[in-house]
Amino acid sequence: MPRTPTPRRRGAPWSVAVLIVAALAAAACSSGSPGPSPSPSSDPVKEAKDRVHEAKKGVADAQSALDAASAGFCDSARTYIEAIDRYGKAFDKRETTVGDIQTLGADLAAPQGAVQSSAQAVLDARDALDAANRELVDANQALAEAKAAAKGKTKKPTPSPPATTAPSPLPTASIERVQQAEQDFSDASKSITPQTALRDASATFNSAALSLQMAWLNLFSDAGCMTDEQSAKAVETVRAFTTRLQQDLQAAGYDPGKVDGVYGPQTVAAVKALQKDAGLPQTGFVDQATAKALDDALHAKSAEAAALAATETTAVQTTLKLAGYWDGPVDGNWTPELTSALKKFQTDLGVEPTGVVDAATIAALEDALGALREQPPPSPPATSAPPATTAATTAATSAPTAS
Repeated sequence: MPRTPTPRRRGAPWSVAVLIVAALAAAACSSGSPGPSPSPSSDPVKEAKDRVHEAKKGVADAQSALDAASAGFCDSARTYIEAIDRYGKAFDKRETTVGDIQTLGADLAAPQGAVQSSAQAVLDARDALDAANRELVDANQALAEAKAAAKGKTKKPTPSPPATTAPSPLPTASIERVQQAEQDFSDASKSITPQTALRDASATFNSAALSLQMAWLNLFSDAGCMTDEQSAKAVETVRAFTTRLQQDLQAAGYDPGKVDGVYGPQTVAAVKALQKDAGLPQTGFVDQATAKALDDALHAKSAEAAALAATETTAVQTTLKLAGYWDGPVDGNWTPELTSALKKFQTDLGVEPTGVVDAATIAALEDALGALREQPPPSPPATSAPPATTAATTAATSAPTAS
């Protein structure tokens, strides 16, 4: 699969060269005689001014060409990103086959070729603008020397100021990310055969497609293809998505760091850890397979939490039943009646009746048990009724230590 072109330097385009040659030819013809040396009737200052004028026009034309090439790149990049998005959504359909995946992957070739051509056009246009700026610097230098010669002075050679270099409309780092993503996608395509299981094909393709889409979206943004309003909306959307992702990762037992909506290194590491546990490609991006793995992890944690809650409820029911505060079933289901029984138990223990087994309740119960252990065993009377005990002591005697 063709690769995205890398920035490179090129010579001055023929259009700029033609303008320069035309200006020099006009100057030679105005002298009335052939040869490089102008006749005494020529005006070097005027010729130098004309050259500056043409050079300024060349810069303006080159800038317009760069703007047009950049707009063309944004259009073709948008088309390609949308094609990748359609490709990724194919995995949401149950009827998708391996053959469908391969066909959709092949359908990306046309928009990919278009965006690569438009990217090269931007790089060429930038090089042309750089060449035009260098010509303008040289023309201004020649004009200064012509003016000095007209006054009978010899202008001392001075270094020409550096020509203005056009800022790169396609950041090198973003291009390199795209190139790597394109290569990964190509490798993923080659690894799929008609014998590949659909689940494996989907995971492999979807992961590579999402990475490719993210790389192009970064380049799309870095190239200035979005308006300020679009950029702000994109940032808001990504922050909201990342915040929810971080919360889910945390709930599933993976540490994304601070929940701040920033898709930073810790969040990437947490996603990779999830992918590793699920046997998925460790990309750090949440593709379809990763999202399902996260959902499964959350369900497992929920089931685990529910089982733990049932165990704790059973322990409370057992304790209250032994202490004489609960006559309902010991079934692990928390009910309003169980809350009322726990509040009565807490009141008799001398703590705030919150209806929750909190630290104060556990401490009061442990104190009651400790006080009971410190009392000397009473001498058994010959014949008498059992001594009366407080509710708290009865509870402490009967209930197991809560932890």
